[in-house]
Amino acid sequence: MENKTAVTALAALAQETRLSLFRALVQAGPAGLAAGKISEMLGIAPSSLSFHLKELVHAGLIESRNESRFVIYSANFAAMNQLLAFLSENCCGGHDCLPAARPICPQAE
Repeated sequence: MENKTAVTALAALAQETRLSLFRALVQAGPAGLAAGKISEMLGIAPSSLSFHLKELVHAGLIESRNESRFVIYSANFAAMNQLLAFLSENCCGGHDCLPAARPICPQAE
């Protein structure tokens, strides 16, 4: 992961509502959640929710798909794992702490 990509992702998460939103989608797993359900769960007005979702999509941390008349959002686990790996890349004195092939979050598989 490049520094610019990491900065974009971290900037998107450096806001309380977006961090809560991302964590809710991680907890929901690959199935994701409908935008209306997210709004209801987190108590975010639909207009504000759209803004925050757009920022997370732009950062590559979440993805959307259409199912019938609903837009379903889900965490991009591969991007999350890349960011976590980037952040911990030089831990343990530069020695690998985790097997390189193992994702940090198995949801990415």
